[in-house]
Amino acid sequence: MTEDRVDHIQQQWRRERPDLDVGPQALVGRLHRLADRLGAELVTVYRRHGLNEGEFDVLATLRRAGAPYALAPGELAQHTMVTTGAMTKRLDRLEDAGLVARERSSVDGRGRVVALSEAGRRVIDAAFAEHVRNEHRLVSGLDPTEREQLVALLRRWSESLDEIPDLS
Repeated sequence: MTEDRVDHIQQQWRRERPDLDVGPQALVGRLHRLADRLGAELVTVYRRHGLNEGEFDVLATLRRAGAPYALAPGELAQHTMVTTGAMTKRLDRLEDAGLVARERSSVDGRGRVVALSEAGRRVIDAAFAEHVRNEHRLVSGLDPTEREQLVALLRRWSESLDEIPDLS
């Protein structure tokens, strides 16, 4: 296996600060670089369908909610982990594009829901199919066993981070 940029950075820090254990950089540095690369690769697919990352997220959330493909704006904000203000901006853009519609709730006549339009469903179905093909391409360097191992390790690490106090 060849050395990469993270190896080089660690060598420099070991030389300059031998008193510090920079071992965690091997994981965190690579994951950070990998996240940036993956993000760029994913966004490329979204753009081909006229979407940005947030818009894809909203349409995908509505689509996987199942028929009638409608959720309250607050529910959408929770599922996508953005503020209601950010959600409003996303919904305005998607509504202007004819991909969603704001409608009265059939459950609560005073409430509103965001519904996926037929055009929105076509866009997200096509975008998601390409997204899944792209994800398969992006993980193709790992065999199925390695993928399962990595999923298990990342899940375990993620759960352990929930137990660590925040810095703030």
